[in-house]
Amino acid sequence: MSQDTLLDVLIVGAGLSGIGAAHHLQRRCPAKRYAILEARGSSGGTWDLFRYPGVRSDSDMYTLAYPFRPWRGGRAIVDGPAILDYLRATAAEAGIDRRILYEHRVLAAAWSSEAACWTLTVQAGAETQTWRTRFLHLCSGYYSYAEGHRPRFAGEEDYRGRIVEPQFWPGDLDLAGRRIVVVGSGATAVTLVPALAQQGAAQVTMLQRSPSYVVDRPSVDGIAVGLARWLPARTAHGLARWKNLLVNRFYYRLARSRPELFRQRLAAMAAEALGSRQLADEHFSPRYAPWDQRVCVAPDGDLFHAIRAGRAEVVTDTIERFTPSGLRLAGGRELAADIVVLATGLKLNVLGDIALSVDGRPFEPHRALSYKGMMLSGLPNLVATFGYTNASWTLKADLTASYVCRLLRHMDRRGHAVAVPREDPDVPRRPFLDLSSGYVQRAAALLPQQGAARPWQVHQDYLADLRSVRWSRLEDGVLQFSSPLSEPSGKAP
Repeated sequence: MSQDTLLDVLIVGAGLSGIGAAHHLQRRCPAKRYAILEARGSSGGTWDLFRYPGVRSDSDMYTLAYPFRPWRGGRAIVDGPAILDYLRATAAEAGIDRRILYEHRVLAAAWSSEAACWTLTVQAGAETQTWRTRFLHLCSGYYSYAEGHRPRFAGEEDYRGRIVEPQFWPGDLDLAGRRIVVVGSGATAVTLVPALAQQGAAQVTMLQRSPSYVVDRPSVDGIAVGLARWLPARTAHGLARWKNLLVNRFYYRLARSRPELFRQRLAAMAAEALGSRQLADEHFSPRYAPWDQRVCVAPDGDLFHAIRAGRAEVVTDTIERFTPSGLRLAGGRELAADIVVLATGLKLNVLGDIALSVDGRPFEPHRALSYKGMMLSGLPNLVATFGYTNASWTLKADLTASYVCRLLRHMDRRGHAVAVPREDPDVPRRPFLDLSSGYVQRAAALLPQQGAARPWQVHQDYLADLRSVRWSRLEDGVLQFSSPLSEPSGKAP
């Protein structure tokens, strides 16, 4: 496939979402001409980028894996390399890897209503290319690969040790016998601390400004293993997927409806794992309600066990400044550190940082409403994959990929060339995400918004999205269709 070809679909990103999108497209729309443009030199997205010790997903593999390719590993919560192997094997098995063009970064995308297509400006090494496609599917994730959130601290220039960011973990870092302070309390810090403690560090300290909720979760799903022993792989995987999906949904809804009860249960679990109610109250009892921010997972209680065994410590305080030998805290304590790891969060981007325009006018995502969590008002023939914040990313990514195929088949049957959500200006607006996490709040002014009613709501609920995405009418009066040189069609199918 070359840049001179007018494609039917162009997928941006060769990670979990992009590979899944291509698989659906090949199976359900086999005649469509498509390609995948990947900015980096390899596939896998997040799971190829992050190389820090212990990197893993908080999601179980029965919901993180694709429904069309069963997970056959023995563990439900696995490390990054295992996820990466699964993704690349999926791509190779379906021939998707041959459709990926690496080191092709999309800089801009311009929609022409006259031509009914997108024209993309793509940086391919030292060359700038132009690509054209009728439909654009963005699968580039939601955070910047180029930089994380990197706060600056007083006295950094005096520090004689090494400062490391997890997103850019150096391959030459010697951990043996080192005193390490991990700054942060989110999923990355919770993952790093027990992993570093197991790799020969003399001392590992997790320094958090405020606590996060951390829950002990088994890394092996006994029910899923039993199902796999007696049933065909696809059937066992599907049952395990639905079991985990419904269990996780139940606990999320319980946390939101009975926050104090859920808070007490999490605190009791942490106290039991640590062997100390005092430690649990001091370091694992946040001020906010459960799921105001993400709840972190400690597989088999690894973080709690490392603390209880004395291999790791948690300190809740703020940094006053760096010193030559470590960190001075606001409470007066000094932490000696040979290595400081700044697990201080991600930097969100919007639509892959691609400069979008429609008929010569710049498109500003923050002014748009999100249609079913996939399309944006006023933006034709474009779907962006954005997964769940309270469940596996793949659950929503798979629904989105299926929807793209359903939409394309419908447009082909009706002779439509264009599909665009048209906003009702009377719909009340709400934030795109309802998390109070720092990385979300820092990007709030950049993100699109959601509406107070369907189809403008962004559901964090797979069952709600099944109704909204998979089973609802395509021609709903909001998604407007048009054919070449024709007016928009609002007819019901």
